[in-house]
Amino acid sequence: MSRLLDCRKLLCPMPIVKISLAVKEMEPGDVLVVEATDPAFELDVQAWADMTGNQLEEFEGGDVQRATIRVA
Repeated sequence: MSRLLDCRKLLCPMPIVKISLAVKEMEPGDVLVVEATDPAFELDVQAWADMTGNQLEEFEGGDVQRATIRVA
């Protein structure tokens, strides 16, 4: 299953809070795509993935950043 999570216009720590809640509703192997505009999002999502064991498969920068996460 794949899910899109819109975290645009949210500032730290809200994108990570919303990601954590979304992942709890998903199964291992599912993919979560997150869009965010928080300048710290890239570092935050990488640290979150490292701490939780979920895999950050892809990250696209820009005005709207996009992280693709595989749920562990």
